[in-house]
Amino acid sequence: MEGQYNLRSPAVKRLMREAQELHEATEEYFAQPLDDNLFEWHFTVRGPPESEFDGGIYHGRVILPPDYPMKPPSIILLTPNGRFETNKKICLSISGHHPESWQPSWSLRTALLAIIGFMPTHGSGAIGSLDYSAQERKQLAKKSQTWTCPNCGPIAKLLKERSEEPQDIAADKEAREQAAQIMFKDASERSSVPGAGEKNKSPEQKAPLTLSPLSDTSGVTQPTAATTTAAAAAAAAATTTATTTTTTTTTTTTNSSK
Repeated sequence: MEGQYNLRSPAVKRLMREAQELHEATEEYFAQPLDDNLFEWHFTVRGPPESEFDGGIYHGRVILPPDYPMKPPSIILLTPNGRFETNKKICLSISGHHPESWQPSWSLRTALLAIIGFMPTHGSGAIGSLDYSAQERKQLAKKSQTWTCPNCGPIAKLLKERSEEPQDIAADKEAREQAAQIMFKDASERSSVPGAGEKNKSPEQKAPLTLSPLSDTSGVTQPTAATTTAAAAAAAAATTTATTTTTTTTTTTTNSSK
């Protein structure tokens, strides 16, 4: 493949490096370029645990622009999943639909972890999003285990088997931190718009999946949407208390002067 590309190209250098870094499958994800096209990759991700996608294995394509990583990739899901349309470029803050939010420091590993994190979230009418019921998604998750890609073969064989002990992958550290920040920012932006994403939202649809301490080897606990809500409530309570105290003090002073 090397003979087909200009090895001085920043995009080629970056993609070859990422292909080397991702050549070994993990329990959660795997991605590699096609044999004849460095700018098209196929990926496989495992559905997030404790969600309607638990047990599912999902396959897709990543189309990379010639000036990657300065511009974001386009992401296409191939396996029916109930969250994203298949064979259509999906709209996420890490995809080609949002070049303004993409950062060159993000990698394909970051994108894969973010896809897993976004799966149990509400689509909010975004391009390429679906809002199937939890039951339908569970059925699709079960069917996905036997899905076969014409290029890659049975996708269930592309990931390492899940073990009881969390994987300690040093290369995951930065990517997990980045993915957690992406999801936290997305949750904050959604919550700042009154009523956004609430219409037709089912009880099973959750906020963006945050990385648990077991799966995050970075040792950094990322803030969550719940943390932000609790902080806002505490601030509101503090303001109310301060106002009550001020009113009481004013009343006491007035009565004393009389």
